Amino acid sequence: MKTGVAICAIAFAAAPAAAEWAPSKSVEFVVASGAGGGTDQFARLIQSIIVKHELMPASVVVTNKGGGAGTEAFVAGKLAGNDPHKLVFGTNNEWLLPLVIKAGYKPEDLRPVAAMAVDEFLLWTHKDAPYKDAAEFIASAKEKPMKVGGSQSKDTDQILSKRIEFATGAKFTYVPFKSGGEAATQLAGGHIEANFNNPQENVAQWRGGMVRPLCVFSPQRISYTAKVTDTMSWADIPTCKEAGIAVDQYQMPRTIWLNAEVDDEAAAYYADVFAKVRETPEWKEWLERTSQTDRFLTGSEFTDMVSKEQASARELFEKTGWLVSN
Repeated sequence: MKTGVAICAIAFAAAPAAAEWAPSKSVEFVVASGAGGGTDQFARLIQSIIVKHELMPASVVVTNKGGGAGTEAFVAGKLAGNDPHKLVFGTNNEWLLPLVIKAGYKPEDLRPVAAMAVDEFLLWTHKDAPYKDAAEFIASAKEKPMKVGGSQSKDTDQILSKRIEFATGAKFTYVPFKSGGEAATQLAGGHIEANFNNPQENVAQWRGGMVRPLCVFSPQRISYTAKVTDTMSWADIPTCKEAGIAVDQYQMPRTIWLNAEVDDEAAAYYADVFAKVRETPEWKEWLERTSQTDRFLTGSEFTDMVSKEQASARELFEKTGWLVSN
């Protein structure tokens, strides 16, 4: 006859291990932009990779909530409570928007899950502009205000223009447009003298010989070496630090969020899924096609980055008078 100890041991061995958390119903990706924008493309790419490679046991649906400059999506995340089946896809707008507008949510209402890539920002000018490099551009902007353009007001493009002004003494007259694509078109037509734009939004005009990149606001040159024009690749563009501009890094992360009440287990599950997404050929192809930099942050690294950038933005907005109290 088996002893009690042996019976207990057998029962313990036969018992299934505690199951790790996994979604129990359809997962919703809420996008903080309209259809077709960069954030929408980011979310839908990840959705397609998850489905193709069967990285989750649940279906994924994408919904766009771009109202209020994207605050609609973050409010939806706030209202989700501890439901781990609703993730919000955004950028640094999650922590920037509440600093400049009445947003309906606070950054701490959401918990960071992952930052998966960064959009680089470049200084672009018209092909016929008289300055041959970024140093000459800044020197000219110190002598008289330069008419520059970007996407919307008090957003990433205008924030960068202010950082350059404070760092160099240059003066800009900023013209907001509905999108970075519109700003690129205006620059190509000679209606503004420069813009601050990511690679994808200006590449068609560069390839067509209508605009020129002067420098990239990154610690390192962009890594992609395939020729975009007959003579230049992204890797041939100098960094702005090389050009003597004291703004050596300005990048926009692609970010994913859960409600702050969602527990660590669910957040860790999604972070693991997104880590697997990054290993797929589809992800690597998308990064190169859109000239983004692969950068993956989760946990305390992501939280620390948010805290640092939020403090820096608050300091800038106090200088500009943009800061609001929510």
